[in-house]
Amino acid sequence: MRASLPFQPIDLREELNDWLIQLRGQRKSPRTMEGYSVAVRAFLRWCEAEDIPQELTKEKVVAFMAARTGQASTARLQLTVLKLFAKWLAGEYPEKFDATPVLLIKHPKTDERVVPDLSEDEVQRMIRACSGSALRDKRDRALLALFAETGLRAAEMLSLDVGDIDVVNCIVHVHRGKGGKGRRVSFSPGCAAALNTYRKARRAAGLTSDDGPLFVSERGGRRLSYTGLRGTLGERAADAGVVGFHVHRLRHSHAVRWIAAGGSEASLMSRSGWSSRTQIDRYVRAASEKLAAQEFERLNLGVLEA
Repeated sequence: MRASLPFQPIDLREELNDWLIQLRGQRKSPRTMEGYSVAVRAFLRWCEAEDIPQELTKEKVVAFMAARTGQASTARLQLTVLKLFAKWLAGEYPEKFDATPVLLIKHPKTDERVVPDLSEDEVQRMIRACSGSALRDKRDRALLALFAETGLRAAEMLSLDVGDIDVVNCIVHVHRGKGGKGRRVSFSPGCAAALNTYRKARRAAGLTSDDGPLFVSERGGRRLSYTGLRGTLGERAADAGVVGFHVHRLRHSHAVRWIAAGGSEASLMSRSGWSSRTQIDRYVRAASEKLAAQEFERLNLGVLEA
């Protein structure tokens, strides 16, 4: 009779590297993989600090979550990643690891923060802040218009190539959205004109007109990075006097504007690349609050004279 091999504990650091390799093969975005890596490594560092074995057990994960400080949303994300990692480990080591106890851990509740949408005036002021003649001015004007009219995610916008924009039919092709799903999103003729003006400026700057990244940095013609996007639009917001700007507010504003104008929820879900109602319910609520505030003013329900 053959003797059984001695039990070997799972090396979570080594398995994390293998997991990330598999995720890369599944074409997960670099930002997603970085987020997964940060979450798991935070758990491993906590185990080291507590001088306890690096084991993915329910008891350790619950203690790790209890030790989290800061935003509850970050803790929820970390728990989600640890659950995904546990499911992967269970698939790799079905006889050594049971993911069920970790998967049954409840997520911490989060306070739902109010994210203010940008008003029509704020969007127009930011666009007017791009009225110069430089390539960057034309690029940022086209960026702002496309963001405001399509509600694309920042990663989707930055991954666009020149050929993904159809200015004749006013369509942008998102080849790989969240979850690997593609879609087509329409925009206005005015936005098409801004995009066409930018493409001409791009060509005049010596960049090939019909291929390569659509939105490029000012130097070298490289694809615009998220840091560059955040920096340049942040400057436009500052110039326009828009307080508290961040890039995601453009996507948020598109959704609120759509619902407030009477657009259908089904069409918004399709345009935004959502597969569940979790996000749209949030935006419907925000749009309803905005409409209620406007109706309060229209009905003149104040009780004191200004």
